[in-house]
Amino acid sequence: MQSFEQIRSHASDRHSLRTNDPYLISFDLTLAHGRHQGIYLTEMEDEEGRKHLRISTPIGPATGIDAKRCLRFNWEQRVGYLAVSDLDGSPYLHLCENRPYELLHGEELDRVIAELGQLGDRLELSISAGGDAF
Repeated sequence: MQSFEQIRSHASDRHSLRTNDPYLISFDLTLAHGRHQGIYLTEMEDEEGRKHLRISTPIGPATGIDAKRCLRFNWEQRVGYLAVSDLDGSPYLHLCENRPYELLHGEELDRVIAELGQLGDRLELSISAGGDAF
């Protein structure tokens, strides 16, 4: 995939988009047992001008989260890392993954979305006492 428009086209063929902005799209990934997980795809550019896709999913409010536990989680992960970003004006913990466009194809995008969505849902369950807010 060489452009965000190709990513948008691929995602919209598989999911109903909730947000459809120039460099941001979002949708709900349907999971087992009637659960869902919000997925956000955004375009980023590195210092050399190369385009990257950030795939992210909110986990829960960042208040009261132990940063040391988050950093230990990041160290152990092979795919995905935890980060804090605002959601509706409040700091939220997100599970993220960045991929350069030149290495990204449809099958890989689908795999990363599924993997982050499932892991994000498990993390949300662990910090929200079983809720499914995201």
